[in-house]
Amino acid sequence: MLRVSPTVTAAGMQMAEYSAEIIWERGAAAFTDNRYSRRHRLRFDGGLEVPGSSSPHSVPVPLSDPGAMDPEEAFVAALSSCHMLWFLSIAARQGYRIDRYRDQASGLMTQDAAGRWCIGVVTLRPEAQFSGERLPSAQQIDALHREAHAECYIAHSVTAQVRCEPVPARHDGDGGARA
Repeated sequence: MLRVSPTVTAAGMQMAEYSAEIIWERGAAAFTDNRYSRRHRLRFDGGLEVPGSSSPHSVPVPLSDPGAMDPEEAFVAALSSCHMLWFLSIAARQGYRIDRYRDQASGLMTQDAAGRWCIGVVTLRPEAQFSGERLPSAQQIDALHREAHAECYIAHSVTAQVRCEPVPARHDGDGGARA
């Protein structure tokens, strides 16, 4: 279960600890022949359970489950979700109304300087639909994304390059702007 526990450090700073429960069971597989299912469960706050697996790019099907979330997808989703949550918060504080937000984020598996495989680049492609009296300009939308990226805890926590390529703003027939 996810536990968020406020902790105060010796310097008096408050921090939070996050946890998740990962559950895998062998079943009838021999295991030692390396032909076992990589399917597992990720259990989060409030009992939410998500099916997990290795990526079929790393371990072939049927040992991987392409319908389950793999760690690489979870990594990209965590960066995208954190960026979105900050973007929405900052936009709301600045008086912009957002009706919809969508991001088609992707991560690129590369090798680092030591030849180890890693997610080397994550590209966010956020598109927000604005409406109401106050609509941001393209420059204001870019500034919102820059600030959201600067605030995102997950982006601060990784060594991968995280790019943000917002979808250019369009106006809906009702006068709302999309970015």
